[in-house]
Amino acid sequence: MSEYLLELRGVKTHFPVRRGLFFDHRVGTVKAVDGVTLQIPKGEILGLVGESGCGKSTLARTVVQLVPATEGAILLNGTDLTVLSRRELRAARREMQMIFQDPYASLNPRMTVYDAIAEPMLVHGIISAREASREVSRLMEITGLAARYVRKYPHEFSGGQRQRIALARALSLRPKLILADEPVSALDVSVQAQILNLIGGLCRDMGLTLVLISHDLSVVRHLSHRIAVMYLGKIVEIGPAETVFTRPLHPYTQVLLSAVPVPDPDRRRSQTVLRGEPPSPLNPPPGCPFHPRCPVADDRCAATVPEFVARDNQLAACLKIH
Repeated sequence: MSEYLLELRGVKTHFPVRRGLFFDHRVGTVKAVDGVTLQIPKGEILGLVGESGCGKSTLARTVVQLVPATEGAILLNGTDLTVLSRRELRAARREMQMIFQDPYASLNPRMTVYDAIAEPMLVHGIISAREASREVSRLMEITGLAARYVRKYPHEFSGGQRQRIALARALSLRPKLILADEPVSALDVSVQAQILNLIGGLCRDMGLTLVLISHDLSVVRHLSHRIAVMYLGKIVEIGPAETVFTRPLHPYTQVLLSAVPVPDPDRRRSQTVLRGEPPSPLNPPPGCPFHPRCPVADDRCAATVPEFVARDNQLAACLKIH
């Protein structure tokens, strides 16, 4: 048995781009995820951050096999998910669940709260129909929902309540791994902290492993044990959460941190403004993927793909780190 609950080894997720009305032909490839290697121990909360379009959501969907990996291995408890049959994958999905960004779109509008939470347990045969009512009530209670809402439909709830329903549904299969894809970005600011604290608290209490995806470093800071920073389909830095915040190594991480708002009006933080637009994953630049926008790049960065450099407990893919 591996010491890691989840291992990603050189995972790539590429999408072909085709054109032509009568003679369809391939004209390129979108490299949404381009060689990600990660090891996540049991019980860890990993924050995965990066700007929109960097491949965070695609990576999460690839892990749970909603999107097939083009290359690489995805090991859950030592079992490679990419080679499983449909029946084997269905059994493996009990061990991992996903919380999506939009809680309304992820819930079936024709299903009541009871049906949405009970269905996964009944389909996988975890409980009998007789036991379902009691288990649904328990899951609603631990996620902060009143039992009297059990026969209501998604449109009758607020965004925060819908995300609690989605969390209860994810926990219903008693998984070992939760992937939360921007779980609070669609919610009011006043509700975000409540949902984040609820997700983090339940994961700690139940001993679950959590991958918390966000474009906002401040969202993942207080919950995460480690933070991985992603840019253009690649991990560019990974390390302990506080260390990444206080001593970022990669120039891209430094830029992200400079954009985090400071809640004290008397303190000012100098912000680094990047030049240009993010490169297209259809035609990524050679060498370091960040070099066209990097404020410290030189000629080497355009020609050489950087390897990870270790400093204490941090890893960063940058040629400028000595």
